[in-house]
Amino acid sequence: MKNITVYCLMISISISIFLGVSGIAGISSAHEDMRDTAVKARELRESMLEKARAEKKEAVNEAEKSKTLIFQDRSKLKQAIAGIQKDNTRLKKSNNKLKADIKTFEQKEKNLKLKLAEMDAVVKELVGFIRINAKDLKSMLSLSLQSAFADERLKIVDKLTNKDKFPGMADIMALADILKDEIERSSEVRMEKGLIIDQAGREVEAEILVLGNFTAAYKKDDKVGFLLYSEKSHRLFALSKEPPLRMQKKIRSYMNGEIDDVPLDMSKGGAMRQLTHKLSLVKQIPKGGPVVWPILIIAVIAVLIILERFIYLARKNINDRSFMKNIKDLMLKENFDGCRKLCSQYAKKPLARAISAGLEFKDRNREDMENALQEAILREIPPLEKFLSTLGMLAAIAPLLGLLGTVTGMINTFHVITFHGTSDPRMMSGGISEALVTTMLGLSVAIPIMLCHTILSRKVETMISTMEEKAVAFVNAVLLTR
Repeated sequence: MKNITVYCLMISISISIFLGVSGIAGISSAHEDMRDTAVKARELRESMLEKARAEKKEAVNEAEKSKTLIFQDRSKLKQAIAGIQKDNTRLKKSNNKLKADIKTFEQKEKNLKLKLAEMDAVVKELVGFIRINAKDLKSMLSLSLQSAFADERLKIVDKLTNKDKFPGMADIMALADILKDEIERSSEVRMEKGLIIDQAGREVEAEILVLGNFTAAYKKDDKVGFLLYSEKSHRLFALSKEPPLRMQKKIRSYMNGEIDDVPLDMSKGGAMRQLTHKLSLVKQIPKGGPVVWPILIIAVIAVLIILERFIYLARKNINDRSFMKNIKDLMLKENFDGCRKLCSQYAKKPLARAISAGLEFKDRNREDMENALQEAILREIPPLEKFLSTLGMLAAIAPLLGLLGTVTGMINTFHVITFHGTSDPRMMSGGISEALVTTMLGLSVAIPIMLCHTILSRKVETMISTMEEKAVAFVNAVLLTR
């Protein structure tokens, strides 16, 4: 087919050349014979056709050969196509398997990522938990009395609170050991020698008594006292004020192994600090202002009255049952002189004097005897009730004076606030202290006075009731003897 195409192209070119030559010949030689030209053209065309036929035949032969070769290679191509199809099918199966494997691996990768994320979250949570516990332990150790004896524990725990450090198993074990050590130390009562800061601010060595994690005491030469723990310096300081002598004696005896009990501050130093700020009643009284002196005078007067009344009533008391039994026995024997003699023996007792007055009217009627006895009892009542009304009045005045001191103290406080404001509480503390001290003192005086007044009044009422009862019994006994 290629040769035919070439052949046709050559014919077209020849015709074009011929026509061009003819045109040129016509232009150059107008007188040339047209017949010769036609003959030459025919001869040229025939030669070209002959040549074209030969080339066509050759092309046909080549085409036949190519067709034969193509048909010969067809089986091979079919075999090749079949092989390619098999390879394609195998590759598709392999591809599908690979795709399935890829999906499987993707799922495994996803699961592993999830597990990794979970493990990472668990690890982060564990690390956070360890750091939180390390911080809590650090706070606990900072407040612990035992850190004064084992300060290196805080350095170990402080490393675990650092975010840049990943805690290992050794760190966790160290944390557990420190916590165990703190538990063991906090449950011990022990004595050991150590350094303390004494009241003069000097570092001295002393015998230290450690009572768990609550209290520490020291003994240095002849000095005994409590120790306070400083959270900042992790050291023990002697209390600026020595405890009462009774406590000092107990602490010294306990440290010497002589007794089994010792004072213990459950508030970890809070109660001991109160010892340094605690004021005795004698020191508090002057802070109450001028109103405290009338209250103290009332207290002194009330104490004198109460002592006098208790002593007086104690002296006037008598065993009424035994006395009346003896009187009745003598009256049944009609021994009235013996009754008078017995009454004269107890002449200082109100009951005996009342019965003695009734003996003077033993021969009269019942009404006269009762009137005589009632008169005698009424005569005995004023001495018994002496000063009781005064005591009640003092009990009422004392809290009123305390209230007066409270009012004056608050007035002083408001004057301070008016001139200086409320920026400095210490400037107001004087007036508030005066107000509270007077109230406290007034109530402290009034409550015991009221209590004693009630007891004395009940005692007097009991004595009067007893006299009235025994007077009726005496009248009945007299009437039985007639």
